[in-house]
Amino acid sequence: MTIHLSSVFFFLTAAMLSIAGPGVSTAHAAGGGACQLQGVANLSPPLTNASASFSYNFTGTLSGCQSNIAGAPTAGTVSAGVQLSETVTLTNTATGGTTTVTVLYQEPIPQGSGSCGSSTTAGQSLATWNDGKHTVVAYTTSGAAAAVDLQGVVAASMTLALVPGSVPAGFTAPATYVIASDEPAFSVGEQSVAPLTFSPTTPDQNCVTVGVSSANIDGAVAIGTAP
Repeated sequence: MTIHLSSVFFFLTAAMLSIAGPGVSTAHAAGGGACQLQGVANLSPPLTNASASFSYNFTGTLSGCQSNIAGAPTAGTVSAGVQLSETVTLTNTATGGTTTVTVLYQEPIPQGSGSCGSSTTAGQSLATWNDGKHTVVAYTTSGAAAAVDLQGVVAASMTLALVPGSVPAGFTAPATYVIASDEPAFSVGEQSVAPLTFSPTTPDQNCVTVGVSSANIDGAVAIGTAP
């Protein structure tokens, strides 16, 4: 069974240490890093054996990160298609006064097409590193069975859309919120790759009588420059 949602997560951490391959010394390997990814993807509608369009979101952790770049982050989190709390300046529609409040903004929602047997997806994911910096990756995924292949590139930024219901009555908020790729270890334009595996979060999701609406995602993710 295959749920190629990979998109969302793999991009993140990275390193052409993996891409450089065995037997390549770090002195000659590409600059970059690699991390272990664990997370959960939620699909709507659930995947079945019949091909169809779907969307999904994803949250996960990046751990055990290694890099040949000094000061590269060692851990972080990753997300795609979820709502984030951001602090922005609101304007009072009656008085014109301003105040600083935390409201919700929606990440772009990844889209896919396919079934439990095979599928492709595209989207953007956001890595938030333990040094407080971010990496945005625009990606596509393809896969079959329990394996998913992700190919992506570090993007300059991600634009999130305001969730109107999170704004207090009588106030207006900026319609969008932009998060820049500001992690210096991973530059805009660098490539990302991720071999991932997934499995339904519960045994009753079998693609035949019950579609797969949530899946565990595990694997390695890499970002960097090719040697």
